[in-house]
Amino acid sequence: MRYKTLGGTGLLVSELCLGTMTFGGRGFWTAIGTLDQSVADGIVARALDAGVNFIDTADVYSEGLSEEITGRAIINSGRQRSDVVLATKVFGVVGKDPNARGASRGHIMDGVKASLKRLGTDYIDLYQIHGFDTITPIEETMRALEDLVREGHVRYVGVSNWAAWTIMKALGIQDRHGWSRLATLQAYYTIAGRDLEREIAPLLQSEKLGLMVWSPLAGGLLSGKYDRDGNGPEGSRRASFDFPPVNRERAFACIDVMREIAAAHGVSVARVALAYVLAKPFVMSIIIGARTVEQLDDNLAATGLRLSAEELERLDAVSALPAEYPGWMLERQGAAAAALLRDSAV
Repeated sequence: MRYKTLGGTGLLVSELCLGTMTFGGRGFWTAIGTLDQSVADGIVARALDAGVNFIDTADVYSEGLSEEITGRAIINSGRQRSDVVLATKVFGVVGKDPNARGASRGHIMDGVKASLKRLGTDYIDLYQIHGFDTITPIEETMRALEDLVREGHVRYVGVSNWAAWTIMKALGIQDRHGWSRLATLQAYYTIAGRDLEREIAPLLQSEKLGLMVWSPLAGGLLSGKYDRDGNGPEGSRRASFDFPPVNRERAFACIDVMREIAAAHGVSVARVALAYVLAKPFVMSIIIGARTVEQLDDNLAATGLRLSAEELERLDAVSALPAEYPGWMLERQGAAAAALLRDSAV
């Protein structure tokens, strides 16, 4: 297992992060996973034994049950709380009251107390805003997060599913006030969905935010277990929860190449898909979820797969994004300067 800093901080996190969306299975979340405490205990223990020190959950997963199971699983593992970097999120609907959602100061303060209680801990290592609130001013949200850091309830803060301009605005507000900066972004990224490379990835590298990738297998579609008509294993997640949206033509073009590379290495297609994401310099950690220890083991093994430069080039080519403005104009206008630098290096 390799480790990277949590964004621009000094905290080290494993390049694989254990996701707990499959824990619990309450309400809508039964479509994703229904793992009880005993199974979750085994998965958490196996991940920790493999060197994973990073676990991610959210208050909305299984209506809070995922947090409860995750907290107990860490305790049941026998590990010290300080051995685990525990992340959770706030934003989604957690009740019928109109204020039981969003990124207002009120909901954040209520949410952190509820999460701390469910997790059975007195602090959260990484507290993330799970979505962008179109009603609440960003400054209000950032001030609430800063207060949580100062009070010791939270050690680092991050966001999830935010656009580049909103992240930059938040950082500007934090820098102006001298508040704790956002350390991470949790976002969707796969070989079949490289959209964040346009605006978000350059921002992350410039501002030293760590990228936590959710659904690196596109909800299992990139596991190699599905055909072009969407047929897959009985009881599979995509059969009941077809998310995230994927351009299937592009996805299966990628899978065709990944099958060849997987066969050459004697590994699963899923491992190739994960290894490709791990090879990107702007990726800090990828979140892996599992319903069984066997599935977890295959994902864990992705850290041992090193794709060659030629293989990465093949995968880059088949998954390349179509040209989009202003990207193609920036590339055209910057070509002369890039060529000058290349010539000077010779």
